[in-house]
Amino acid sequence: MKALIEFIVRHNHWFLFVLLEVVSVVLLFRYNSYQGSAWFTTANTVAGKMYELDSKIGSYFSLARLNEQLTRENAELELKMGQMSQQLADLTHDSTYLHPSAQKALSGYKLIDAKVITNSLDKTDNLMTIDKGLADGVKKDMGVVSGKGIVGIVYQTTAHYAVVMSVLNSRSNISCAIQDCGYFGTLRWNGQNPSVASVDDIPRHAKFRTGENVVTSGYSSIFPPGVKVGTIQSFSNSANGLAYELKVRLATDFGNLRDVCVIDNAPMQERLQLLRAAQDSLIVK
Repeated sequence: MKALIEFIVRHNHWFLFVLLEVVSVVLLFRYNSYQGSAWFTTANTVAGKMYELDSKIGSYFSLARLNEQLTRENAELELKMGQMSQQLADLTHDSTYLHPSAQKALSGYKLIDAKVITNSLDKTDNLMTIDKGLADGVKKDMGVVSGKGIVGIVYQTTAHYAVVMSVLNSRSNISCAIQDCGYFGTLRWNGQNPSVASVDDIPRHAKFRTGENVVTSGYSSIFPPGVKVGTIQSFSNSANGLAYELKVRLATDFGNLRDVCVIDNAPMQERLQLLRAAQDSLIVK
C-alpha cells in the first residue's frame, strides 16, 4: 500500500493531466452540438460493427447444431419418402397415390444422431468411428445414413463409440434397386473412386436410363426401402454377359461427412435375428 501511494505521488502530474483531458473531452462533446453529433455517430458506428461481429461469431458457432438438425431432418424425409412409396405401391399398385395407412409403417423407426470422429477414404476397406455406442442404443448391424443417402453399417460397438463399415469397403454388400423400375442388385465398391460404386446383377431385360435414382431395396434387413444410394452414371454388360453392371455416383459425400444418423428399427432387427436363427439351424442339420 505504501509503495502504491509513493507511486501515485511520484507521478501525480500524469494523473492530473489525464483527469483534465477527460474533463475537457466531456465538456467539448456535451456543450458543443457539432462535436456531440460527431461523437454520437462514431460511437453508434463502432457499436454497430461490434454487434455485427458478435452476431457473426454467434452464427458461426451455431452452425454445428444447425447442421445436426438438417442432417436428421433430411434423413427422416428420406426414410418417410421411401417407406411411403413402398407401402403405397403395395396397397394401391400406384406409387403416385397417397393413402393415410402408409403412415403406420413409419412408426417403428428411430434415428440416433451421431458425429463422425474418424473416417478414411484411401484404403480398400474403409471404416469410420462415430461418437455413439451401446449406451445410446447403437447396436451391431444397424444402418447408418447421412442427410443425403446411405453411409454404411455398424460393424462393432463399445459403450460410447461404434465402428461403421462404410459403403467404401470391399466387404460391404448392400441390396439396392433402381427406383423407377424396381429391379434390384448388390452395391459394391471397387476400391478406387470414393464417389462411385457399382451395382451388379441387374437383369438384361430391365429398362432404365442414366440419371435415374438408385435406392435401398429393403431386402437387406438393415436398411428400409427407398433410402437414396445415388444416381446411375453409366452401365455396361457384366463379365458373363448375362446382366448389367451399373456405375452409380454416390449421394453421400464421404470426404465431407460430419453428421450421421443410425437407424434403430426394431422390426428390422427382429427379421435379422430370425434369419440368422434359420441359417444356424440349417448348418446344424
